[in-house]
Amino acid sequence: MKFIINLFTILFCTGAVFAQQTISGKVTDAKKNPIEGANIYLEGTYDGASSDANGNFSFETTEEGLQTLVISMLSYEPHYEAGDVSFFKEINITLVESVNSLSGVTLTAGTFEAGDNSKVSVLKPLDIVTTAGAAGDFVAALQTLPGTTTVNEDGRLFVRGGTANETQVFIDGLRVFQPFNATASNTPTRGRFSPFLFKGISFSTGGYSAEYGQALSSVLLLNTTDVPLQEKTDISIMSVGGGLGHTEIWGDQSLSINTSYVNLAPYEALIPSTQGVNWKSPYESIAGEGVFRSKGEKSMFKLYTGFNHANLDIEQEDINFDDFVRFSLKNNNLYFNASYKYYFKNDWSLTSGASIAWDTNDIGIEADRVDSKETSSHIKFKARKNFSNRYDLSFGAEYFNTNYNETYTDLNNDSFFSGYNDGLWAAFAESDIFLSNKFAMKLGLRATQSSLLDEFNLSPRISLAYKPGKDGQFSLAYGDFYQRPLTEVVKFDQNVQMEKATHYILNYQYIKNGKTFRTELYYKDYDQLVKFDTNLPQFNSNYSNTGNGYAQGVDVFWRDSKSIENLDYWASYSYLDTERDYRNFPERATPNFAPKHNFSLVTKYWVDKLRSQVGLSYSYGSGRPYNNPNTPGFLQEKTRSYNNLSFNWAYLIDQQKILYFSVSNLLGINNISNYQYADTPNMDGVYNRRAITPPADSFFFVGFFWTISKDHKSNQLDNL
Repeated sequence: MKFIINLFTILFCTGAVFAQQTISGKVTDAKKNPIEGANIYLEGTYDGASSDANGNFSFETTEEGLQTLVISMLSYEPHYEAGDVSFFKEINITLVESVNSLSGVTLTAGTFEAGDNSKVSVLKPLDIVTTAGAAGDFVAALQTLPGTTTVNEDGRLFVRGGTANETQVFIDGLRVFQPFNATASNTPTRGRFSPFLFKGISFSTGGYSAEYGQALSSVLLLNTTDVPLQEKTDISIMSVGGGLGHTEIWGDQSLSINTSYVNLAPYEALIPSTQGVNWKSPYESIAGEGVFRSKGEKSMFKLYTGFNHANLDIEQEDINFDDFVRFSLKNNNLYFNASYKYYFKNDWSLTSGASIAWDTNDIGIEADRVDSKETSSHIKFKARKNFSNRYDLSFGAEYFNTNYNETYTDLNNDSFFSGYNDGLWAAFAESDIFLSNKFAMKLGLRATQSSLLDEFNLSPRISLAYKPGKDGQFSLAYGDFYQRPLTEVVKFDQNVQMEKATHYILNYQYIKNGKTFRTELYYKDYDQLVKFDTNLPQFNSNYSNTGNGYAQGVDVFWRDSKSIENLDYWASYSYLDTERDYRNFPERATPNFAPKHNFSLVTKYWVDKLRSQVGLSYSYGSGRPYNNPNTPGFLQEKTRSYNNLSFNWAYLIDQQKILYFSVSNLLGINNISNYQYADTPNMDGVYNRRAITPPADSFFFVGFFWTISKDHKSNQLDNL
């Protein structure tokens, strides 16, 4: 009996030996270089091995039949081989490099990111509001970036030879229809929004995503904060008014509000404007904003609202009148924005939202009156699917509606009406494709249909990015962009077409150890620009889309926050060559708002012993073209160059109390933006002129800011 047991044991062991099979092969990368340390195993078993220095591997298994061989390695995509075990001999495996979201290539052509969580950021949210001369206005801070032009008598964003109306603003992906405060002619405006409600900003100077449209030059994307860190109250007492903000948190829900009151009358009494204006009632406004957030397990709901009431009454010099011309304005603006995002299984997400704005203006020009009302809305749906870390697809649809009515009443009480109603449909699809950590592309297509213009357009968009090394990368971008003509035109004539711009961009960006270098070459081709045959658009003007133009140039940006302790600085330079034939231009020429050279230098230094942050900003713009009827040619002469040195100082009284002081144009340079010429020549046949300058050369600001929070550490330095 013992003999039989021993015999069965020998036969069983022998059978087990005979059943073993050897699995072997070699693991390499796409360039046929051997990969050492790759894990190779049969799925669901403990049978496996690791590749050696030459990429070779070999191990034995008793498994039989159909099996799955798994090959995995950090930084590479997992590889699977399915088949009979007997075929897994001397096989050659090629692993594909995985796409690393932290170190891989990114699509950056034309776009500046400002956000603490963005790896391609060139600015942080703090920078938007601590730039000397910006006085908390995010637009003024963005004007220190390359590609922008400081048009000091306007205050809005002028990008790469485009007008201010060619830039559109979005909050959480939804359109803001009146993003700037109303103001008088040649008096700069400010953005309507408080910086502290936003977690980040994306500013595209061209080649932007197919998700956004109706902007010939650029888009500015503002993203509200998802989840506030703590409850707090912010109190502001300023030389031009005051403000109060508060954040309340209830579990996964929170509410942040901010209110402000601005009145320039006390400032004007102390430091009156001296250049071409008399204030009968200086600018006054009351404004408020609020963001409600509700965070679910797989969802996020946000409701943003903002309101603004502003009025002013001013008398301005005019070369064609002996007396100053009176201009009064009352503006009311109310804006709502709601967005909802839900994350489904299998990496699907759905974003939906809607925005609506009501804007009214009551304008007086001497004895004439202009009353306007605009109601605008935006509805949007967007779906996104991440198929892998190499490929995703997003698509959606949106609808814009604008209803505008204007009544002009002259001194004889005769009234003239104008207006329009436009419904614009759009659909878009876009995909990010990462072929490797070194190469990626974005392909997009946008379609629009306007009921007002009865016009359909297709806009292709494409971006490419290549990363030759660890810290630098190249990017290319191309796209077609359409925009409906301005309200001043379509309120009189709806037979015009969409205006068009085509962008071509080559970008290089290098980021390492607190240093950022970025440069872009671009070319922008304008077509179908609106022209008319009167000085300004009128009901009896002849309109056409025969205008055209171009803008080309180079932008350079450098930032260094590490080389010198406590010093952070950035420098921007832009070269712009642009001409256009549009509006009432008799020929193609460089417009007044487009100087050839722009330079900005921003510095911020923390003085520990003084508990202070000190900042200096310098801006330069070469002379701007203007038209002199006393000399031949059109827009052939130039103003003297623009120079502005601004200073700010934030002193921490204690951790939560700040005393803040700033002055723009510290040297009091009299900057001239243009000249106004008389409509008729004098007795000597010469057209007299006056210089168009800011109401005051410099602006002084003093404020006290107090934050009350549970941690006793937070302060408003981020918001100054």
